[in-house]
Amino acid sequence: MSDFNNKKVLITGGASGIGLLMGKKALEKGASELIIWDINQQLLEKTIASLKGEGYHVSGSAVDVSNTISVMSAAKTILESKKTPDILILNAGVVSGKYFHEHLEGEIERTIGVNVLGCMLTARAFLPEMISRGSGHIVTIASAAGMLANPKMAVYAASKWAVLGWSESVRIEMEELKTGIKVTTVTPSYIDTGMFDGVKTNAIIPKLSPERAVNKIIKAIEYNRIFVRMPFMVNAIPFVKGILPTRLFDFFVGKGLGVYATMSTFTGRKN
Repeated sequence: MSDFNNKKVLITGGASGIGLLMGKKALEKGASELIIWDINQQLLEKTIASLKGEGYHVSGSAVDVSNTISVMSAAKTILESKKTPDILILNAGVVSGKYFHEHLEGEIERTIGVNVLGCMLTARAFLPEMISRGSGHIVTIASAAGMLANPKMAVYAASKWAVLGWSESVRIEMEELKTGIKVTTVTPSYIDTGMFDGVKTNAIIPKLSPERAVNKIIKAIEYNRIFVRMPFMVNAIPFVKGILPTRLFDFFVGKGLGVYATMSTFTGRKN
C-alpha cells in the first residue's frame, strides 16, 4: 500500500477542481507537505494561503507544465531542497470542446502541451531521483476519452490516448526495472468541476461528483491499483469495443447510450 502519512505530495493543476480536493484529502490523511503546481498565479496564492490557514504545510509554484524550461526550473528548486515528491499526481488538463476543423491557432498545441507534455515533462523531472531512492508513486489523471472517440473531442481524446499509452508504458518499465515506483492511471468520465460544464449526460453516463471521484482515486493510490475507471460503464469500453464491429459499436455507444451527443451542448468553464 502507498501510505500518505508523512509523505510529500505534488499535484499539477492543484489550485482548483479535483486537484485541490485531492490535495486536501492527502493532507487530511497525514501528508507532511503538499506542493501545488498551477499556471494561475492568483488562484495558486489564494489556495496556498487558505490551506496554510488550516495549519497545513503547503507550498507551490506557478508552472506552465507544457513548457520544459518552466517545469525544469520549478523541479530544480524542489530537488535542491531535498523535497522530491513521494506521490506525484499529474492532474493538469485543458479541453476546447469543438470540432477539429474549428480549432483556432494555438489551441491544438495548448491541449497537447498541457495534457501530454505536462505529464511527461513533470514525471521526467522527478523519476530519476525517485528511482535512485527506490520508491514513489506516479498517478496519471487520464480520461475515458482515452479509450473512446467522441465528436468535439478529437484533440482532447488524442491527448488522453497518448497519456494512457504513456502511463501504461512507464508502469511496465518501472516494474521491469524493479524500481519500486508504482503507477496508477485514472480514466474517469465527466467530472462535475466546471471543466465540462454543459455536457449532456444521462443515467447511464452520469456526471461524476468531484468528491466521489477523489475518494476513489485516493483509495486506489493507497492500494496501488493500476487502473481507476469510473463510472462502472467505463470498465466495459475495452471489451465492447473489441467484440463489436465498428458501425455496430458506433450505433450502440453513439445512438444507444448517447455518448456521441454528450458534447453537443458543451460550454466549458466560465472564466
